Amino acid sequence: MGRTSRKKRSTLANRAIIASAALILGGGGLAAVNVYASAGEGSAGSSHGRNWQPVRQASTIDCPEVVNEIPEVPGPARVEVDRELAAMDTQITDAYREFADRRDAMARDPQLAQNAVLGPLKARRTASIDRITTAIGRSAQRPEGLGSLAPCNLRADDETSDEPGGEADDAGPSDAPGQDDDGAGQADGGDDQDQGQDQDQGQDQGQGQDEGQGQDQGGNGPEESDFVDIQSVQPNVDTPARRRGASRGTFTTECGRNQNGKFNPDNVIAAPGVSNGAHHMHDYVGNQATDAFSGDEDLAAGDTTCRNQGDRSTYYWPVLRLQNGAAENDAEADGGGRDQNTGEIQTPSQVTLKFTGNPTGKVAAMPRFLRIITGDAKAFTNGDANANASWSCTGFENRQLADKYPICPEGSQVVRSFAFQSCWDGQNTDSANHRTHVAFAQDDGRCPKGFRAIPQLVQRIVYDVPPGPGFAVDSFPEQLHKPVTDHGDFINVFDDKLMRRVVSCINDGRKCR
Repeated sequence: MGRTSRKKRSTLANRAIIASAALILGGGGLAAVNVYASAGEGSAGSSHGRNWQPVRQASTIDCPEVVNEIPEVPGPARVEVDRELAAMDTQITDAYREFADRRDAMARDPQLAQNAVLGPLKARRTASIDRITTAIGRSAQRPEGLGSLAPCNLRADDETSDEPGGEADDAGPSDAPGQDDDGAGQADGGDDQDQGQDQDQGQDQGQGQDEGQGQDQGGNGPEESDFVDIQSVQPNVDTPARRRGASRGTFTTECGRNQNGKFNPDNVIAAPGVSNGAHHMHDYVGNQATDAFSGDEDLAAGDTTCRNQGDRSTYYWPVLRLQNGAAENDAEADGGGRDQNTGEIQTPSQVTLKFTGNPTGKVAAMPRFLRIITGDAKAFTNGDANANASWSCTGFENRQLADKYPICPEGSQVVRSFAFQSCWDGQNTDSANHRTHVAFAQDDGRCPKGFRAIPQLVQRIVYDVPPGPGFAVDSFPEQLHKPVTDHGDFINVFDDKLMRRVVSCINDGRKCR
C-alpha cells in the first residue's frame, strides 16, 4: 500500500540559571544553548574568578506537572481549574518559543534566559497556581504547596528527569499489545538502515521557524539518536499467563483510518473548552463531533465512522508526520507550524481497535462516557511514570520500543500500539488528573484493590513510511517530538446494548465484531 498524506482544517525548585551560554550550530543539526551554573550565583556581577561548572547543552524547558499534584477538584471548580491548567501549557509553549527564537542573544547575554524566559514564566505559572488554589478553596480545602511547582528549568535533550524508557526492553506499564494481529510481513534480512539520513532531510524554511532549530525541516526534533534499527532489538514481549476463569474473548470495532481527515489540536479530556489545548494535531476516528467543546450530549448525538453505529466512541492520538520539509495545510496554524509540528501528516495504512479481557477473571461493562488517557504527552520532561508508548515494526512485534522510534526494514511498516488501562474504580468516569479513576492491572493480572476489570482497549496503528529516521509524532513544542511522549485517548460512547454484547463476547471467549 502506498503512502498517503491527509491535509487538514484548521511541564522543583529553580536550578541555578545561566551564567554563560553559547549557541551551537553545525551542519544544519540541532541548535542548543550551553548552560553554565554556580550554586552561589547572584543576579548581577561578573563571572570572572568564579568556579563555573559546565552543564549539558540546554535544548528545552522542563516544568513540574501541576495537575499530578492537585487533589480531587470539586465540581464547581472544575471548569476554572481545567482552564488554568491549559493556560499553563500555553505559557510553557510561549516560553519555549521565546527560548528557541532568542538563543543567539542568550549566547551573548548570560542573564537573558532568566530575565526573558524563566523569570516571566515563573510569574505567569504562579498566578495560574494561585487561581487554581483559590478556585478549589471556594468549595473545598485549599491545596497547599502548589506554589513550589511554579519554577521551571532549562534542560538538555539527552538529560532525563526520571530516565524515561531506558532500554529497548521497556514496553510500558502493560504488556505490549497487538501480537496476534496480522502485519505486513517480515522482510528477511533487510538492508542496513542509514541512520544519518535525517541530518540532511528536508530544506523547507517557509514555516516561520528559526533555521537552526531542531532539524532542517523547520521543526524541533527528533534527533538521529531517537531512532533504532528494530532488527538490533532482542525480543522482549512477555505474554501473561491466563488463569482458570480468564476472559479470553475479544471484540473488534471497525472505525476506519481517518480517511476523511478529521484533525484538530484540541483535547476534550485534558483541556475541555480550550481551543488548541493539545498544541499538537490529533487524528480522530469514531465520533465526528469531537472537539474541545463537545459535551456528553454532543458525543451521544454525533455521527461516527464506526461500522457498528452503536459505537459512537471517540478514539484519538497524535498524528504522525514525515519529516520531509513539505508544508501541510496547518503550516501556519495552531497545533501545526505555529506549535512546531511540521511535515506531511500520514494516514495510517491500518487501524485496529480491539477490546480484550482479563487474564484472571471476567470483565464488567464500561460506564458510558468513561474517559481514559494512556501514556503521557509530556513524558520527556515528566519522566516515565505514566508513559505507555510502544513502537515496533510489522513482522517484529515481539520487539517493542518505549523511548525510540523504530527503523523498519524494507517491506515492514511502523507500528504504534496502545494498551489502555483495564481497571475502573467503579464510580467515576473521569478524575481531577484524568488518571486515578482507572488503573493498569497488577503484574499478576488482577486489578488493584477497589478496582474492577473492564474490557481493555488495545489500539494498533500501522504506517507505510520510508525506511529510516524520517518521521515523528506531533508533540507539545518543548517535548521535542520524543517517541516516549506518544499517547492515546478514548471516550466510551457505546450504547448499552452494544456494550453488553462486548462484555458477553469477551467473557464467553468469543471473537466478535
